[in-house]
Amino acid sequence: MKHFLTLLDIPANDLENLTQRAIELKTMQHHGEIFEPLKNKVMAMIFDKSSTRTRVSFETAMSQFGGHAIFLSPRDTQLGRGEPVEDSARVLSSMVNVIMIRTFSHEMVEMFAKYSTVPVINALTDLYHPCQLLADMQAYNEHRGNIKGKTVSWIGDGNNMCHSYINAARQFDFKLNIATPKGYEPDAAIIKAAGDRISLTTDPQEAVEGSDLIATDVWASMGQEEEQKIREKAFSGYQVNTELMQLANKDAVFTHCLPAHRGEEVSATIMDSPQSIVWTAAENRLHSQKALLEYLLVK
Repeated sequence: MKHFLTLLDIPANDLENLTQRAIELKTMQHHGEIFEPLKNKVMAMIFDKSSTRTRVSFETAMSQFGGHAIFLSPRDTQLGRGEPVEDSARVLSSMVNVIMIRTFSHEMVEMFAKYSTVPVINALTDLYHPCQLLADMQAYNEHRGNIKGKTVSWIGDGNNMCHSYINAARQFDFKLNIATPKGYEPDAAIIKAAGDRISLTTDPQEAVEGSDLIATDVWASMGQEEEQKIREKAFSGYQVNTELMQLANKDAVFTHCLPAHRGEEVSATIMDSPQSIVWTAAENRLHSQKALLEYLLVK
């Protein structure tokens, strides 16, 4: 049994194969092929954080694979009323085949996985968002080929997406330049573990020089709304726009995990430009997660 709590839970070679498999599954789905390897399988989807892409992609993935998904909000489970995580993990995993969790605390997901008898998927915590990286890596592969040896730039907050990009640099073998304001750097332990794969700066222009892929995220994530005005001031100058993209390589592309705030972390011009692979990555949440489910559940 395997869990997927971070990108480090899957060997690098398997991640590369998973990307290629996602591309195959996407082609099959676009051609109308019926493929149901998870017939009669059930996924429990636990949501403590709201979602558009995560819920729709996982629910659609299970349906297209012949299985079923159950949506569980805090109002729908005893977890929301204080039942110990380990007790819920034991019970739910005795009834379903895979469990997906989108929540705040990464420690909660780790605890759940410890006591679960079926695979647990991290669909977002405050520390990591590995499912989005599967989609991003697939999108880059489809538009520009293998990302191995390339240079990627992260512009903005050192948040869960940044942490997952750091892990992706280790697993997919690329260089990562990170530009954050002082005080908003990624977690020190995650930085240390990545070694010379990454470089840190406070200068977005420096970070994008020679870059092949530029990525960003909102300045204030879920749960940080009260910091919006403070963050707007701190991140002034960190917008990904035409001027910044022009400093990257000529064939560089841009991505964003969504939802995006046009006019804040990214300009509308870049979001909707030919350089944007945002929409490819968004659709790929479905296909990369189908590949992940197949990897975790099909022997």
